[in-house]
Amino acid sequence: MTTVMTMVIQIPTVGTEGYLNLGDMVVFIAAFVLGKKGGFIVGGFGSSLADLLTGYTHYVPITLIVKGLEGYIAGSLLETKIGRQKPIIATSIAGIFMAFGYFIPETFMYGKAAVASIPGNIMQGLFGAVTSVLLYTALKRSNVFN
Repeated sequence: MTTVMTMVIQIPTVGTEGYLNLGDMVVFIAAFVLGKKGGFIVGGFGSSLADLLTGYTHYVPITLIVKGLEGYIAGSLLETKIGRQKPIIATSIAGIFMAFGYFIPETFMYGKAAVASIPGNIMQGLFGAVTSVLLYTALKRSNVFN
């Protein structure tokens, strides 16, 4: 599902080779439903497979780690009291981690130009955070998980 949602809608980000997509929403939904380990697996493997299939092969190992940790962090934070009460905080922190998680290897790839990817990646992470909380809340109220 992560792979498909990453590939279905792709909005190119200015100044980078990246794009906005719905993949982070799926990663965070997995963290809600499956916990930190499930979040890691769904985030890491689903997102890196999307990179492989869309020609971003140089990002596959980076995405495996960064998106895997994004799901793990979200799942870990969602297990805390604040995460359960205000899941937008947990998913937003994980989304912001993702942005800076990509920035570090991109500095080796693009030098100072890597700074240009930070705003787009933050938007990606926060978009995923907001949409996942809205969708999860709606699904939970609809008793989908019961």
